[in-house]
Amino acid sequence: MEKTVKVELKDGIDADVVSLLVQKACKYDSRIYLSAGTRRVNMKSIMGMMNMVVARGGEVVIAAEGSDEEAAVNDIESMLKGE
Repeated sequence: MEKTVKVELKDGIDADVVSLLVQKACKYDSRIYLSAGTRRVNMKSIMGMMNMVVARGGEVVIAAEGSDEEAAVNDIESMLKGE
């Protein structure tokens, strides 16, 4: 499953948000990836995610594969929308 999401967080995806996103992704069994432009990283990798700085208003693709993929994508989408 994958979904394109507009980042609506005040500061976009910055270092502070990265750690929270990684923690959230690690709660799920599914493999979860975040893509922006030509970059695609494993959301459970703090080092990979540190390279995914995205400004507010930028679009990213959340992709997940596994038993809880829908819940994972929806939860991360909510976070990126500031909900």
